[in-house]
Amino acid sequence: MSKKLLIVDDEPHIRLLLEQTLEELEDHDVELLTATNGLEALEAIQREKPNLVFLDVMMPKMNGYDVCQKVKADPELNDVYIIMLTAKGQEFDRSRGKDVGADIYMTKPFDPDEILEKSCEILGIET
Repeated sequence: MSKKLLIVDDEPHIRLLLEQTLEELEDHDVELLTATNGLEALEAIQREKPNLVFLDVMMPKMNGYDVCQKVKADPELNDVYIIMLTAKGQEFDRSRGKDVGADIYMTKPFDPDEILEKSCEILGIET
């Protein structure tokens, strides 16, 4: 069965960079999905039930904290692994990320190699 990875960011260049960083996962039967705002992300998570989500915090329609909290509160989605990927790196922001259930909190700018490595680890892919 194929795995799904959702990239959520309102900045087109960040989405593109993440897609390029993770495109080799497609060779391992991972489907890459994208969303451009929080509401779209929540709908995509509910519909697609991705294995892994890279979730921005500051987005239109619904912020990443609210998306994460709603996903983690839904028993049908509690195995969705969420990595918050954001420019908000203060301790308060990290703490809030943990409070809403984020599995990992990473800050931008990010290291593409680290993103790929972490994704492979979470999805159980050996490269």
